Amino acid sequence: MTSEKRAREETHGRPRNPYRRQFLQAGLASAGIALSEAALHAQQTQQKAAPPKPEGEGTTMPSAFAGQNVMNHSALHPAALAPLPMTNTGPGQIPKKPLGKTGVNVSIIGIGGSTLGQAKSYEEAKQILDEAIDAGVDFMDNAWEYNEHKSEEWMGQALQGKRDKVFLMTKVCTHGRDAKVAMQQLEESLRRLRTDHLDLWQIHEVVHFNDPDLHFMPGGVVEALAMAKQQGKVRFVGFTGHKNPMIHLRMLELADQHNVKFDTVQMPLNPFDATFRSFAQHVLPEANRRGIGVLGMKSLGGSGEAVLQGAITVPEALRYAMSLPVATTVSGIDSLQVLRQNLGIARDFKPMSATEMQSLRDRCAAAASDGHLELYKTTKKYDAAVGRAQHGFPSIEELPA
Repeated sequence: MTSEKRAREETHGRPRNPYRRQFLQAGLASAGIALSEAALHAQQTQQKAAPPKPEGEGTTMPSAFAGQNVMNHSALHPAALAPLPMTNTGPGQIPKKPLGKTGVNVSIIGIGGSTLGQAKSYEEAKQILDEAIDAGVDFMDNAWEYNEHKSEEWMGQALQGKRDKVFLMTKVCTHGRDAKVAMQQLEESLRRLRTDHLDLWQIHEVVHFNDPDLHFMPGGVVEALAMAKQQGKVRFVGFTGHKNPMIHLRMLELADQHNVKFDTVQMPLNPFDATFRSFAQHVLPEANRRGIGVLGMKSLGGSGEAVLQGAITVPEALRYAMSLPVATTVSGIDSLQVLRQNLGIARDFKPMSATEMQSLRDRCAAAASDGHLELYKTTKKYDAAVGRAQHGFPSIEELPA
């Protein structure tokens, strides 16, 4: 480990977890299966012991583990299909949709900060942002930890003179640590993004079943969200995740208990999601019912696995994602070629009909049924290094060959 990396880890409180080696020795796959089976058994036992509720009596939000292995039919709840109104719909324009109850309209497609930081050079990343903004794309996604901070640095540099033309979001990456760490990360993000405020600050990667309770603990990151709003450094707040819809529902359940109002929630939404651990089935209707602005991501299955395997085309996947009742679909763009392709789909966008969407879901259902086209749900492939460390998982480098 370099001295710079060691200093960074000490600054942000990342002690080595004493159980990390146990995970390595036992094997992550078997550890994950054991946890899943134990949780499911506990849930089933609790359900058998609980007396039946009278018909019509109100029900509570599912627990974090409820339904984690449930397969879903491809038809969606009507609340997950009701289209949002669009503005900026003239010829050649990128339409906009309302972001929940924030009073802000954002472009239906956004620039993903993770892939922006993977462009061949800063010069190309800047050109991507310049062309996107000139075309009418105003939603900018990022996170404190993307590409070891390069994504924020490049975006901040490229947005000089254009900050007022975009809706700027980044994410806080405490992964269970306290509000003090969160506020320090906020200051670092603001410095790298070269701005005095964020339009949106979200809790990144709520992907472990204990994450919601860690985030809402006294002195946790949720308190940092409130502090940042009070200080005028953040306009709106939310959270993101890609692993299991029940974790998102647990966040909303705890938000109710603590009287916390999230402005946004980010989740993977694509034609395959409807059939496997579905965010569109479980979270999208609940978010829309509450007036929370929904941000879609992973429209192509994370790294485009579905497209590479011939299960769907890019235009089909993006049109489907943007036809759902979501404010914006964050798109992974690491080159001008990909940008221009996606801008072509977003310009003059016409939503799919309900029949078209159902037909596409049905066509994708068989391929979606085991989750291999949504690896962010079934593996740790898409989980960030900081989160892995905080939850006791080995780094990619420490895994056995």
